[in-house]
Amino acid sequence: MLAPRYIWIASLAATVILLLYVASLFLGFSRQIQEVGVRVEAEEVLLPLPKKVTLISVEEAMLYRRSIRDYLTTPVAIEKLSMILWAAQGVSETKWGLRTAPSAGATYPLEVYIVVGASGVALEEGVYLEAGVYKYDVHRHSIKLVAEGDRRAELAKAALGQEWVENAPVVIVICAVYERTTARYGERGYRYVYIEVGHAAQNIYLMATALGLGTVAVGAFYDDEVARVVGVEQRERPLYIMPIGVPQQPYVTSFEEIGSYYSARR
Repeated sequence: MLAPRYIWIASLAATVILLLYVASLFLGFSRQIQEVGVRVEAEEVLLPLPKKVTLISVEEAMLYRRSIRDYLTTPVAIEKLSMILWAAQGVSETKWGLRTAPSAGATYPLEVYIVVGASGVALEEGVYLEAGVYKYDVHRHSIKLVAEGDRRAELAKAALGQEWVENAPVVIVICAVYERTTARYGERGYRYVYIEVGHAAQNIYLMATALGLGTVAVGAFYDDEVARVVGVEQRERPLYIMPIGVPQQPYVTSFEEIGSYYSARR
């Protein structure tokens, strides 16, 4: 029979081995996350840096672009979400911090929120971004947690019950601070803001298409309810809701088919 001292030593050794094993799992997970360029710091997620990730041409992205409302339950990879956010409002010029979507006088009135569902964004296989509402930081290329919890059902209700808002794993909400543009251009600035949100939305459409994802621009919703659900800042007004997901049925066509259409009408 072992003496009490040896039992205590054996117990301590077992505890140390268990702690080392848990630490190795954590370090392994951290290393895997760093490999795809994701870093989680408190309530901020530093996204993978933008890079060329598709082989599809601009012409093909425009050809295959369609409004998609039916999505699989497959989560959106964090790398793909990163590229969609960059396409929407990311920096594409480093001297002045100009962005991917044109803006009247570079006033940049738009703010982008992301509503993430449970298991909606995959960080790694079997590891998901916490469900909640996040806000895109343009100059850090990161998202910051605004509110915890899956708010897609509430958002769909605020969008007149459009089920694709609830069913998509990720939903982008684009808001505007009108004063940034109207301060320079007066009443005409409102028009410029509406033009700009169209630019950003088309960028999202084309990037989503190139990544094998689908989206649809939703403009029918109760503004105040959407603002409440998302938790936007006081001066920000919602303009667009764009669900993002893997299409149940991707749109397929060809330039030959389009050519036949035109030829038959000439």
